Amino acid sequence: MKTILFIIQKEFKQIFRDKSMLQLIFILPILQLLILSNAATFDVKNIAITFVDNDQSRESRDLINAFKASTYFKVTEPYFSEKEAIQEMQKGKTDIIVNIPIHFNRDLQKYQKTSISVSINAIDAATAGVENVYVTQIINTYNQNIQMQSNYFSGNKEIPQNIIAIPSFWYNKTLNYKTFMVPGILVLLVTMLTLFLSSMNIVREKEIGTLEQINVTPIKKYQFIVGKLFPFWVLGLVILTVGLVISKVVFNVPMLGNIFLVYGFTSVYLLLILGFGLYISNHTETQQQAMFIAWFFMVIFILMSGLFTPIESMPKWAQNLTLLNPIRYFVEFIRMVLLKGSGFFEVLPNLLIVTGFAVFVNGMAVWSYKKSN
Repeated sequence: MKTILFIIQKEFKQIFRDKSMLQLIFILPILQLLILSNAATFDVKNIAITFVDNDQSRESRDLINAFKASTYFKVTEPYFSEKEAIQEMQKGKTDIIVNIPIHFNRDLQKYQKTSISVSINAIDAATAGVENVYVTQIINTYNQNIQMQSNYFSGNKEIPQNIIAIPSFWYNKTLNYKTFMVPGILVLLVTMLTLFLSSMNIVREKEIGTLEQINVTPIKKYQFIVGKLFPFWVLGLVILTVGLVISKVVFNVPMLGNIFLVYGFTSVYLLLILGFGLYISNHTETQQQAMFIAWFFMVIFILMSGLFTPIESMPKWAQNLTLLNPIRYFVEFIRMVLLKGSGFFEVLPNLLIVTGFAVFVNGMAVWSYKKSN
């Protein structure tokens, strides 16, 4: 026990002695959480929309004003030629072109119907789909208002019967995308930092030649491994604490579940990540190699974790592959606990799977570590 405490004390001293390491551990994760949480969003806002108003009537101006009143659109300078508007889209200065035809007002009054042309830049298919929904909703609302006004002025007091849906938004009433993204990004930062530090830790000992000196000492294998990895396990929990505080204070993320359940799950999860880092360090000779391999797996884990892309939208083979991704279970867990208020039994499957992964990975890491060449 004294040997383990001595190694742990030595690791903490080495960490706090290195100023660049302190910046990596504490300052960078805070900046990343603040920046990524504002940048990583699927909300489509500030959509540049251009109108080609060939009618110049009160009705056409009302339609344009309906888009101006929306917080999602930014109406650009109008054009009187669709060709000029298309040139602006080719330059990337507008995303949507709405072409209002001539006699727009006359057709509405005489035939009770008309049509307009909407051209959407669909280079980004997902964004174009969202923009199409926004445009359709505003036009439908404008159409309903036109119908009601037409009935009123014509003396027909019968109002068309409509089905009105009143949605109830659970868990994220404000529909703030940061509420959904911040917990996942926190998982990402905790994982990346602990994985990179643990994977480079023993490799650094190899590079400076101290590992050979340690191997000839009577220190047992488990004492050395526990002593080397325990400081990073503590640092992982510290980073989680800092991230939770920022999530609550800066982004006002609701924390409906038991916070001790979050720490309990994270404690097991960190054992898995540290074991994986140890396994990488056992099979590399330089810190560059360890960093490259760790980053290779992190990219795959991040893209297939459901953090940015829903797992349900992936092909079936990819969904099955995500079952081997530990980040997936942590992202699901922290969103369930913080946002839904899920209890122990609701997250028990995730906990059991992560525990199984931790036992297997740490067993492989300990087995692959050799005190003698």
